[in-house]
Amino acid sequence: MDVADISKKQSILKQFEREGVKNVLFTDCLRQHDENVKKIVPLVSKLIESTSRFHREEERCYCLMVIGVPNVGKSSLINALRRTYLKKGKASKVGAEPGITKAVLTKIQVCERPIIHLLDTPGVLPPRIENIETGMKLALCGTVLDHLVGEDVIADFLLFSLNRLERFSYVEKYSLEEPCDDIQHVLKCIAVKLGKTRRVKAITGVGNITVQLPDYSAAAYDFIRAFRKGELGKVMLD
Repeated sequence: MDVADISKKQSILKQFEREGVKNVLFTDCLRQHDENVKKIVPLVSKLIESTSRFHREEERCYCLMVIGVPNVGKSSLINALRRTYLKKGKASKVGAEPGITKAVLTKIQVCERPIIHLLDTPGVLPPRIENIETGMKLALCGTVLDHLVGEDVIADFLLFSLNRLERFSYVEKYSLEEPCDDIQHVLKCIAVKLGKTRRVKAITGVGNITVQLPDYSAAAYDFIRAFRKGELGKVMLD
């Protein structure tokens, strides 16, 4: 929830309840000390002990699998639990793009009492995305590699989403005069502000010359990165 608008917490919980999902915890695994991370092990222990399968085992040693969509923070959750309960550093590699975890890894211990091991897994998505808007939201959140969709397309959807939600923090961040729905103009302003240009050869009547143009690709990358890092504020796309 590091970039989620937590003011929508009750609405999210009600939606989960309608879908039959219980025992929801909101965590921010990027923080050094998140209170809800400390609630995970007691909750998991309680749920396991309340099942009939628990009583078949003599030893209290649990092995659980962490699953979710790509780039949602599964590895970060494992590392946060290790940091909280074992006072140890990272055991699972993390990154800002999907596909860092490419296979089910070996068991990673995250707790001593009770002994809990977790299995980090590659992200999973449904085989069929219900509509284009849902697909674009997933792309904007980094669940697929940007180049598969196109950074310019993702940036355009980001601008559309921010304007629709009336989140205009990008105006001040990139020194625009006012909110704008023209992605080319916004990317040009971003490129100018960041000094991102590229040299292009142009053919003229007097020969070839080299000109400097705004680097729209670099601007789109920065725009998307700023959203994912929370620099454009807390935003809920749904």
